[in-house]
Amino acid sequence: MKEKILPTIVLTIICTAAALLLAFAHEVTKDSIAVQKELKFSKTVEKLFGDCEIRMLDSSFGCDEIKNIAVTPDNKVAVEIVADGYSKGGIDVLIGFDESGAVCGIEFVALGETPGLGSKVRDEEWFRKQFIGASDDNYGFDAISGATFSSKGLKRAVDTALTVYNENKEAILNG
Repeated sequence: MKEKILPTIVLTIICTAAALLLAFAHEVTKDSIAVQKELKFSKTVEKLFGDCEIRMLDSSFGCDEIKNIAVTPDNKVAVEIVADGYSKGGIDVLIGFDESGAVCGIEFVALGETPGLGSKVRDEEWFRKQFIGASDDNYGFDAISGATFSSKGLKRAVDTALTVYNENKEAILNG
């Protein structure tokens, strides 16, 4: 009987210890991870608009894909969206809006798409440029051959940012 119970007890002790160590590691590193994410976001906003102050909004306006919204003193807006491409949540992108409400730039925070195929949405400048100047979701769109899912994922991200920005412009700018 002892031979049957002892392995179960030992395994329970090992699993409990591992769970406690994981919980401890999470508590120790969560603040550092949050600071690194905020720093990465700020650096990406800087790539988009140059060196500037930003004001972060606390609302995603009911859209789960929106992770952050930042506004500059001169009413430029950066919307961070995580969208599905070929990979679930593989496109983490900042969509920048100028003072007039048109898309003025796209910068990638992270890209988890297939290297050499899906990563072309970031690497092919002509592809990103087709979104520049859009102020609603009525614009021409050409997908990248071989990266259709990733192309459509970036288009969905831009369309989502446009919709949220246009529907909540006053709240975003005055918020």
